[in-house]
Amino acid sequence: AAMNGTAIENFVCVIYNVSFMNCTWHVDRTAQVDTQYFLYWKYSRIKDFMECQNYIKDNWRRHTGCRFQNVTIKNNRADFLVNASRSGRTIHVVILFVCVLDYVFAEKLTPPSNITVNCTGVSYGCEIQWQRPRTSHVERDGCFKYEIDIENT
Repeated sequence: AAMNGTAIENFVCVIYNVSFMNCTWHVDRTAQVDTQYFLYWKYSRIKDFMECQNYIKDNWRRHTGCRFQNVTIKNNRADFLVNASRSGRTIHVVILFVCVLDYVFAEKLTPPSNITVNCTGVSYGCEIQWQRPRTSHVERDGCFKYEIDIENT
């Protein structure tokens, strides 16, 4: 439970370009301007929490997000911890326990690569092959749907 005037909401993480992740949150309207937030995360039960190294800040220089690099999610799990402090004193802790498949996460996939098209003639049509997008999730194949748009030029 958050102390009045320190709560955060809408915590969301977006993974993009395979290994980058942005996590953001909104500071509650009632939060006092001198409240500062610190984000810690870990992707495994046996790892220690790591603090954000690259905070996103609002106009009051409060931390409202973090940019991560070289992210790999294992076992579809990640734990997040947000501390709120005033005047250097920790006033409350918010623990967000989520898995990658939860609503907290989204991943912007890279396009398929190594696309090849072999057309053998009008009556036989064409064969199209590609490599599936790379993702940040290890130990998970994922399920992809593709839409092919063919234009006659």
